[in-house]
Amino acid sequence: MKEKVIIVRYCEIHLKGKNRGYFEQVFMNNLEKALTGIRHEIRRPSGRYVVENFDAERADEICERIRKVFGVHTLSVGVKVEADLDAIFAQILEISPDEGTFKIETNRADKHFPLDSMEINRELGGRLLGKKPQLQVDVKTPQTVLHVDIRENGTALVFEGIVKGAGGMPVGTAGKGMLLLSGGIDSPVAGYMIAKRGMRLEGLHFHSYPYTNMQAREKVEELARILSGYTGGMTLHIVSVTHIQEEIHKKCPEEMMITLLRRFMMRIAERLSKETGAQCIVTGESLGQVASQTIEGMTSSNDVVKDMPVLRPLIGFDKTEIIEKARMIGTYETSVLPYEDCCTVFLPKHPLIKPDLHKVRKAEAVLDVEGLIEEAFASAETAVF
Repeated sequence: MKEKVIIVRYCEIHLKGKNRGYFEQVFMNNLEKALTGIRHEIRRPSGRYVVENFDAERADEICERIRKVFGVHTLSVGVKVEADLDAIFAQILEISPDEGTFKIETNRADKHFPLDSMEINRELGGRLLGKKPQLQVDVKTPQTVLHVDIRENGTALVFEGIVKGAGGMPVGTAGKGMLLLSGGIDSPVAGYMIAKRGMRLEGLHFHSYPYTNMQAREKVEELARILSGYTGGMTLHIVSVTHIQEEIHKKCPEEMMITLLRRFMMRIAERLSKETGAQCIVTGESLGQVASQTIEGMTSSNDVVKDMPVLRPLIGFDKTEIIEKARMIGTYETSVLPYEDCCTVFLPKHPLIKPDLHKVRKAEAVLDVEGLIEEAFASAETAVF
């Protein structure tokens, strides 16, 4: 018996006490969803998951998909063999280097195995030195660590190399949020960060066609597609705010354009959240990054949200940190494509930095707020990724 397998280890789930079974099941479901379209089986020995019965040529693809699943701490490509020292050593010999330093680490889940972990390490290490005398043992800083995991079912997992996963908690264990997804760098990162804490996401994008073109929309759809690789899928709602912007531009002070538009966006987001079962609004705002992202600007936006929290995962991040995250998750190159979003339309020369809430409400009173929101909802389209 010899079979290539992928060993998956989870993060914080082990801290969940009596609720652990629920988190493990959601995690299992997310792994299965990530591997849709690939022949495989997932088994769940204590404390880890093992992907088996797959085409060995697709191992790299499977690892790449699993690596993006939130809740994954680490994963390794290994081989499952019989829990027999000769069979284990044959695999150790095959994957070990020909020179340099090494050590062997054994986890013995099967306490009935005749040797304990330290004895297994010594036995296998001695055999390996006998076959490859140019190797040296280094238990503190080895160049290569060879792992043996002896399971309770008469099998052993042998592997070298550990790949870091996405971390966090399984998506679906922390409610559902409505992500305001622009075409910029920040909002996809905000979605990634909050999904990492276990939140399912739907996206909401505002456009200003014909002032913005279809390429701007396609850019946001591509960002949603990239995010869906981490979130297990995403529904993107696309809403026109063209007439809202035209009315604000026509009837309200120029410097309030962004402030008032943000208030409409928040109203639409809250209503859509209620219709779709989302429990909060998620934005990519970072304190002080642009004129609308001051504490006064955020207070103005929050003022119109009545029944749910507004989460800002990037509130304390600077731009460099956000860009680093965007590069890491693969959204940066799409975000910097030169297609403008709705916030660049009718952009005032000097937008309000510290809007006075009383003056904002007074300026907004000349607008048919409910009528404009109804018109925006009538334009809504949906795309599923």
